[in-house]
Amino acid sequence: MSLVSVRKIKLDVEETWHEGGPRADKPLRIAVATAIVANPFAGKFEADLLPFMAELRQLGRELSERLVAELGRENVEAYGKGAIVGEDGEIEHGAVWHEAGGWAMREALGNPKAMVPAAKTVGGLGTRLMIPLGHIQASYVRSHYSTCELTVWDGPKRNEIAFALAMATGGRIHARLGGLAAADIKGEDGLR
Repeated sequence: MSLVSVRKIKLDVEETWHEGGPRADKPLRIAVATAIVANPFAGKFEADLLPFMAELRQLGRELSERLVAELGRENVEAYGKGAIVGEDGEIEHGAVWHEAGGWAMREALGNPKAMVPAAKTVGGLGTRLMIPLGHIQASYVRSHYSTCELTVWDGPKRNEIAFALAMATGGRIHARLGGLAAADIKGEDGLR
């Protein structure tokens, strides 16, 4: 019997044309794919979470495929991931997503170099979590430091976890704070 039981999947897409400055020629598009999953360890301590993490890889693949289909692989410049654990779980139950979700997203994007930024928390129905975003090839690209929202109105329930992956087609719409430019990435180590 599988440890991964999905109740629902949600795909959010937002387009930003400007933030008070000039209108961009094309919008910044950010997509967040979220799955509400039963927490097989709600209300109890489980010493070995690795089987759950391994089974979540397939969910990571499915959510990644939805994001790539929405944005186009060639358009994705930033990514992030997040998890909200229902009240009967523990933060470690959300941490299983680091490897499962990050690995799947990297694979879907051709194995970019930069780490996948992440956030996780424990909360109830409608909890909002801001997922950090970063450039897919170089973590020090300041223009791509941003966030997007993970929220589901009816989840996670006490015995569920919301697992989310996020991708964006660029950095902040009016980024102008200097630092390493995306055009200057060497892409050797995931940092610069």
